[in-house]
Amino acid sequence: MLRLYDTRARRVEQVVPEGARGLRMYSCGPTVYRFAHLGNLRSYLLSDMIRRVCERQGLRTVVCVNITDVGHLVDDAEIDPSGEDKVLRQARAEGRSAAEIARFYEDAFRADIGALNIRPPEHTPRATETIDLMIELIAKLIEKGHAYVVDDGSVFFSVESFPTYGEISGNRLDALKPAHRFEAPDPRKRFHADWALWKGSDRELTWEAPWGRGFPGWHVECSAMSLRYLGERFDVHTGGIDLRFPHHEDERAQSNAAVGHEVVAHWVHGEHLLFDGRKMAKSTGNVVLLSDVVEAGLDPLAVRLAMLEHRYRQQMNLTWETLRAADRTLRRWRRRVADWAEHPSRPIAAEYAGRARAAFDDDLDTPAALRVLRELEKDDAVPPGSRFETVLDLDHLLGLDLSRDIGTTPTLPPGAAELLERRERARAARDWAASDRLRDELAELGVKVADTPEGQRVVRD
Repeated sequence: MLRLYDTRARRVEQVVPEGARGLRMYSCGPTVYRFAHLGNLRSYLLSDMIRRVCERQGLRTVVCVNITDVGHLVDDAEIDPSGEDKVLRQARAEGRSAAEIARFYEDAFRADIGALNIRPPEHTPRATETIDLMIELIAKLIEKGHAYVVDDGSVFFSVESFPTYGEISGNRLDALKPAHRFEAPDPRKRFHADWALWKGSDRELTWEAPWGRGFPGWHVECSAMSLRYLGERFDVHTGGIDLRFPHHEDERAQSNAAVGHEVVAHWVHGEHLLFDGRKMAKSTGNVVLLSDVVEAGLDPLAVRLAMLEHRYRQQMNLTWETLRAADRTLRRWRRRVADWAEHPSRPIAAEYAGRARAAFDDDLDTPAALRVLRELEKDDAVPPGSRFETVLDLDHLLGLDLSRDIGTTPTLPPGAAELLERRERARAARDWAASDRLRDELAELGVKVADTPEGQRVVRD
């Protein structure tokens, strides 16, 4: 069974109990005010890998990913009801309505997820369409003494009412200091680490609530949605490592305080993505979008493959060269699969398949699984028909669409696939003399090659 590193427990644990028939998982979704960059998208690859492994093991998997289209301020470190909402600010910048901005970037996010072959979640609730759930949750927290209303109609969570706050991040209440960017803590708070569940305001995108007109805090959104769509107990909660504190700490406190017990069994976090050695973030000006990859002539699934070369909780440095290398590997594997498809089917190579599945089960050790695939590719002792069945079986987990070229490329004569790979490596190394020599050797075998901006292609006569 699948084992993952639980951030709260600080160890690798089996995420689904023995005998369970399903898995329920929540993943913190996008704030839809801009395009998601590759670093953002890595988090959703994590939840997709969890889903694929569990479904391959026969578990019915239900996933919820929220869409934040209100309530996420430009600076959520301190509660400021006059602060700018990210969606509203972008709407003003682009001269469109908040709804238009939110739907445009939500659609773009869904398109990126589809291009990366990430299976769509069962539930994608929008914040603006679930305000009633948040108001209901806040009312329950007030009733139970975990939240309090202040004069302007804002509602704060009383963090001192939740003794186990900090178990995810290790940030203890007695060690927390007021936000350093402000001269003094918000005087409306009973304790400086309290946070707003509801922010009293009469600006655009506000709603009526029993305690006054306003809008929900960012953190309460995920609690309300996960409790509604996944229930009071669910198996896995995923997100980027930057969400451990304060977002996930606050979410855990809200959910547990509302129902009186631990809601999330396992908290799983993915590490940061660097690009060319620098953090990928709008604030650093180092942003690469999936559309940039496509415009460079690369398959978007080359991004998926490049990310799978590293474990999800390992910081990785992506570069254009690693993306180009992943694209070449992807195209080579698809050619090999198309070639093997021309041979009689044979049983799956059990030893290779077993090792790869074990790697996935071992805290999603995708680099080890890919090494198994490379070994299998080179093992001529395994019949082509067996390699074909084994690779397609593993692709249910990898999600690389390795069967795409079946029936679209000419059947290659013996030895041609190896020559094509050698020529591809020669071209990548700019060894043009070797490339020309290998082209001649391929021609002698009756294989005609054309060079394109996307790489070499076998051409039908």
